[in-house]
Amino acid sequence: MKPNTPQTTPTPPSAIGLIIIGDEILSGKRADKHLPKTIDLLKARGLALDYADYVGDSPERITATLRRAFASGDLVFSCGGIGATPDDHTRQCAARALGLDLVLHPQAAAMIRERMQDVALEQGLVYEPERPDNLHRLNMGLFPAGAGIIPNPYNKIAGFSCGSVYFVPGFPVMAWPMMEWVLDTHYTHLFQNAAWIEQSVIVFGAMEATLTPLMETIEADFVGIKVFSLPSVDHPEYGRHIELGVKGRPELVIQAYPALLAGLRSFEVKLGPELVQK
Repeated sequence: MKPNTPQTTPTPPSAIGLIIIGDEILSGKRADKHLPKTIDLLKARGLALDYADYVGDSPERITATLRRAFASGDLVFSCGGIGATPDDHTRQCAARALGLDLVLHPQAAAMIRERMQDVALEQGLVYEPERPDNLHRLNMGLFPAGAGIIPNPYNKIAGFSCGSVYFVPGFPVMAWPMMEWVLDTHYTHLFQNAAWIEQSVIVFGAMEATLTPLMETIEADFVGIKVFSLPSVDHPEYGRHIELGVKGRPELVIQAYPALLAGLRSFEVKLGPELVQK
């Protein structure tokens, strides 16, 4: 592998992504909790998730996914696969995607040793640093050369970062505080004081294709606004309908939404409840 060093200084990302790694998610053994939590963490800071990828424990697929993430320049969180068991491939795949060697990070190693001492003390045992299982645990501190570390307040086993891609464990109790640390340490300049809001109306008796020109007009007239259409055929309260709305910064929504309602009046449709989500 090349002795290059990945970029470790965060730059303004064009998008925010999430990668969730593990066969247990795709097989249904465990339900994914990272996606809704990540959305909440970002929303609390006025940010939004742009995409999410789910990948099983295939080194080839993980490597390809991470290669795209590194090349994108996006802010990406990767959850899972950074342990030291045979089914944990993320650290190795990150190094392969970057063309780098895996090296023992000194600070991560020190934290792992500190954790092992804590466990020995809790169990009333003598800490034996050269014991085979303790040496094996140091593998969790093997990161691509030049990686930064992400502190783990739960058990001191650090995650790592390469450029704007941040690797955390699959366990929510560890991953979520680590993701918050990344956001609050490196990306406060992106936080929005006025978070996005959504305003929408329930539309009965309309087809999406018929409403598409109106949606395109609203987005063209109000730059920065996103128009969304959520059709339903069996809603328990509204039955067949379309939820049509706009989302964006509050000062834009209060201009675009009345224009959307005005445009709907030219169609032979029935309007139902209006909804606001902040």
